[in-house]
Amino acid sequence: MNPLDPEIHLEYIRASGPGGQNVNKVATAVQLRFDATNSPSLAADVKARLIKLAGRRMTATGELIIAAGRFRTQEKNRADALERFYELIRKAREKPKPRRKTKPTKSSKEERLKEKKRVGAIKKIRLGQNHHFE
Repeated sequence: MNPLDPEIHLEYIRASGPGGQNVNKVATAVQLRFDATNSPSLAADVKARLIKLAGRRMTATGELIIAAGRFRTQEKNRADALERFYELIRKAREKPKPRRKTKPTKSSKEERLKEKKRVGAIKKIRLGQNHHFE
């Protein structure tokens, strides 16, 4: 059992798409709701990364909503929603590697200056060609 399980609320809704008469009668789609901002199970840095990763799936109040309606059975949709939720949590728990500042190498600086001189020389040649109309 996952420590986040009690904080997850599953709601069953009618799915759209194919399914014949069944689609109009049975609530097979699953809507997973998780209050990320008020969750005592998540650390502050994990919450921040989760909010960023969730994007449009996060409401203004900080609630994460994952809708799963790919399958025709409630069980498969529930499993799909939970798997997607836990995958999002796994990604949020990964700390990003800190960026190390680097300086351009001596050869790359020289290469850049050489290219600037080459382009400048081409422009100088063009300048001389365009002034014969005066």
